[in-house]
Amino acid sequence: MRWLVGWSSTAAGAAGTGSAGAVGYDGETLHPVGSQLLWGDPDPLWAVGDWRPDEVRVVHADAQHRIAVLGICGATDEELRRGLFTARGGALRHLTTWPGSYTAVVQAGRRITVCGDLAGARPVFYTPWAGGTAYATAALPLADLVEANLDFTHLAALLAAPDVPAALRDSTPYEGVRRIPPGHALVLRAGAREVAGYEPVASLAVAAPPADPGRAVDAVRDALVEAVRTRLSAPRHVPDLDPGPVPGMGPAERRAARGMPAPGIGADLSGGPASGTLALLAAGLPGRPGTLLGHGTGAGERLLAVTFNDLAVPGREAELERAGALAADPRLHHVVVTGDEETLPYADLEGPLTDEPGPSLVLAARHRARLAAGSADHFTGHGARQVLDAHPARLADLLVDRKRRHLVRPVAALARADGSVMVPARVYGAARRLARTPYRAGLEVLAERLMRRRFDEPKGAVGASLAALSWARPGPAARWLTGEALAEVSVLLQAEADRSATGAQRPGDYRARAALARHAADLRVLEQAAEIRSQRLHAPFLDNQVVRACRALPEALRVQPGARAAILRTVLEGAGVTDLPSGWGAPSHASSAAAARAGLRAAADPLLDLFATPLLADAGLVEARVVRKALRSAAAGETLPLDGLADLVSLELWLRRLLSRRGTCWTGTPTRSRAVPSGIQPRRSALTPGA
Repeated sequence: MRWLVGWSSTAAGAAGTGSAGAVGYDGETLHPVGSQLLWGDPDPLWAVGDWRPDEVRVVHADAQHRIAVLGICGATDEELRRGLFTARGGALRHLTTWPGSYTAVVQAGRRITVCGDLAGARPVFYTPWAGGTAYATAALPLADLVEANLDFTHLAALLAAPDVPAALRDSTPYEGVRRIPPGHALVLRAGAREVAGYEPVASLAVAAPPADPGRAVDAVRDALVEAVRTRLSAPRHVPDLDPGPVPGMGPAERRAARGMPAPGIGADLSGGPASGTLALLAAGLPGRPGTLLGHGTGAGERLLAVTFNDLAVPGREAELERAGALAADPRLHHVVVTGDEETLPYADLEGPLTDEPGPSLVLAARHRARLAAGSADHFTGHGARQVLDAHPARLADLLVDRKRRHLVRPVAALARADGSVMVPARVYGAARRLARTPYRAGLEVLAERLMRRRFDEPKGAVGASLAALSWARPGPAARWLTGEALAEVSVLLQAEADRSATGAQRPGDYRARAALARHAADLRVLEQAAEIRSQRLHAPFLDNQVVRACRALPEALRVQPGARAAILRTVLEGAGVTDLPSGWGAPSHASSAAAARAGLRAAADPLLDLFATPLLADAGLVEARVVRKALRSAAAGETLPLDGLADLVSLELWLRRLLSRRGTCWTGTPTRSRAVPSGIQPRRSALTPGA
């Protein structure tokens, strides 16, 4: 896990000691464990963790003006220096327009600016501390610093309404630790804080000018190619040396068994369009990898393409065939990782503590098995669906913009899938109601549903689309929460609705941004839970410039059936890749629900033991017997929202790991300086005063 942390004090030298620290309880100096100092008092900044040398850059203009960039950034030092000079005047957006995935921190005198990203994959957190403000790119270090307790309202909202920003607000699992929203920056002036947006806000009174589809797709291609090229241009990193042979094992098997990635560049190759696009781009761009043997400098390095073949759950044969056809390219070295019952969801309930909880915790062992066969720098297609696909609520956006004719093809596709002639009228009616429903009313409807425990929704593809045609909807785990927890979230939503003054934003765009933020947050959890030493996961679809290019795609293009595959096919054609296997981009008929159900059956006993005396029950969020009954029913094959059970199990696992940890993120502090110092005190109600 890698993060940066710093603080801004109210006055020069107020918190500092002259050695880039702060005065602790007994006069000792505070600083993060395992850190490297980037600059010192009065507003110090540290980088913590196993950062590579090229991932940390600091450019100085003078003693009072400097910029630090942590991560993969395609800007040169001169471009960083120009960005620093521009940021001194208050302009922030240009700090987020360089290719790559990074966090930029600018110091101009006593003003500190920390820029978050557009997707939420590189968040920024802050908390009041020592009369000023401490900030970090991880929440746990700040929780340790201020000895924060758990925020039970946030945990309840994570289960009751995880896709609703109004429910989560700017809170975190730790009380008093806040997060800045995606697309915003944290600005600190001598300890005082301000959260400022850096993206221009489109007019909601006038429809956006029509975008040219061809130019929009070309912009996506350029951004994606530049994102891949930036990572290929970074220095190569070789993992720790292999300590020696093991009888019966080849080099690749030996590295995987010891948890070491292969040197060089690699990519997922699942057979889907997103991972296939990145693998072909990375292998085909000029330079390394993808240089054929005997052609130029560094010849012979091939892109390591990793395909996961789940033998325990069939149904992905067509995708595997497409992956094999793509891997026939001589620029690729194909590795197939087979999975069995040991790689099913829920198979391994042990793992490292992550910064925040996320549903991917139950899948960590499954992903770790695949990533262990990957490279030191590994591309993944995460985020492509969220930035390219149309959320069903975007149909209402088309009605707002008076573009009814563009609803014909997506509605016709739903009608063919359902086989009912009534589908067009039902979908059009739901989209029309949503287009006429204010944001505030949407929050009030959700608050009422939670209070009255109304969780029944239509089934099938059409039913899912109809349910998504709303401002907000309950989470899949909401049905298993206690009445007190649901009431607490309902009251919170009512209060947010009363404070809301935004009644003109587009529901489709709102829902799509919320879905992207949730996916990016869960990917961050997955990176920490399935982390392989010396490996970096790259998700170019979540880069700022790629997200911007995808948001500029016309709604009319985005909502068409098969739009994502068509866009990525055009991207590859523009990059010179035209020989794609038949069926490339076809939707997968294999469902992750089959693997989840098989994993629940195989791990039924450990999961029941986990919820024998759950911490979630001590927090007043669930009743243990209710969750145990749901687990038994799901393992027996009853139709239940399996993603809701994943939310419950992952949150329980995270709480247990958090409370069983030893030590703290800081040195020079008493042992009590850690998050949740007194643990969870059992209580009967999440609404009990003073609980």
